Order: sequence, then C-alpha cells, then structure tokens
Amino acid sequence: MKVVLITGGSSGMGEATARELAKRGWQVAMMFSKNKAQADRVAGDINGLALQGDVAQDADCRRVAKAVVDKWGRIDALVNSAGTTKFVAHGDLEGLSADDILGIFRINVVGPYQMIRACAPALKEAHGCVVNLSSVAALLGTGSSVAYAASKAALDTMTLSLARALAPEVRLNVVAPGFVRTPWQIAAHGADGAAELERRFAERAPLKAAAEAHDAAEAIVWLIESARRVTGQIVYVDGGMHIAVPR
Repeated sequence: MKVVLITGGSSGMGEATARELAKRGWQVAMMFSKNKAQADRVAGDINGLALQGDVAQDADCRRVAKAVVDKWGRIDALVNSAGTTKFVAHGDLEGLSADDILGIFRINVVGPYQMIRACAPALKEAHGCVVNLSSVAALLGTGSSVAYAASKAALDTMTLSLARALAPEVRLNVVAPGFVRTPWQIAAHGADGAAELERRFAERAPLKAAAEAHDAAEAIVWLIESARRVTGQIVYVDGGMHIAVPR
C-alpha cells in the first residue's frame, strides 16, 4: 500500500493528480481549505480521504499529516498543489500591498514548507518523495502578478535546499506548468477570457499548445513512481515556453 497526501487536491491539477494516483492503486488523502462539497465529491469518486485545513496554519498542517498517518500508518508522497495569487498587471506597482505579497507567500512558500516539515518523519521512514507545484512564471517573471512569480521562484529555491537537506531518505522535485485552464483561471477571467489566454500562450509556445491539468499530473506521477534517482529537479510542463524566444 502506498499513501499520498495532496494539498489543493480537490480541483485543477491537484484533482487530476489525485485521480491518476488513485487509478494506480494509491490511497489518496486530499487537504482542502474551503470547498468541502467539491472535496467530498472527489474523495467519494476515488475512495479517498478529504481533510479540511489551511496550509498557512502550521497547526492545520500537523493535524492533517497526523490524521493521514493515524489512518494508514504512513505517507509515501506529498504533493504541494495548493496555491493562491492576486491578478495584478506587473506594471501596476500600486496594485499590490505588503499584505497582498505576504499573503501570497504565506500560501505558496510557507505552506509547502510547513507541510513538508509536518510530513518529514513519515516521509523519511517511507523513503518517500515530495513534488511541489510551481510555475514557469518563476523562471520568466510572468504570470498573474509580480508577487506570484516571486513566490514560485522562492518555492523552487526552497525545494533545492530541502532536496539536499532531506537526502538521502526523501526526494524533492518541482513540476512547473505554464498556462493551464483550471477553475482558478476561469473564475478570474471567465470561460471566454481563459480560453483566449490559453490561445495566446499556445501561439507563443514552441509546441503550439498549452498544458492541461492531466499533463501536469502525469509529470507529478512520474516523479513519484518512476524517478527513483531524481531529486532537486524542475520539470517544465509548458509546451516549451521556458525556451521560447522573447518578443
């Protein structure tokens, strides 16, 4: 039996990962912050466990990790998929307050750190792994806001630090998608707006396509199940946008 804990596992790329690992026989625990109905629906579909918690709260991280260990006795993999942003044009310097920036870092950087810390004893015992969900925005300085891009760059660097610190027992890697049309994007831009953003992204990407949620999930699953000698790596799932020639 293998056990995975996925933050943000009830929607988007986290949900796609939960469903893919469940198909492969994993026991799946999903940590969600707000949408209990959605989390319960996904958990019911995959015979998983939905646990409410806020990754920004260390007590929640420790409580959820303990609940998973209490139920199944182990944690073999942690996927940090939960994230947040504020959509602000990069040139609008007045559009982000200090509290905005700190709030984004609290979820996107501090949250994964706290989850890794809470799960570390179980992950070490299982010789497990962590996959952090980042973004090509970390490399390019693009995306929904300056704060979002900076937070994902911090997450990437933190992953490298912890991959060294927790070796040899635990592997840590990053999956960095480009634009993915998730419920998050649709909520921010509307269905038509998200579709237009996807079209524009695909137009610039070398592969002339944007990733879908299951593309990120496949990369995450590969890092968990197959990449036994891979740690401290960033896998870009972005249609090649990270190598696109700047305009």
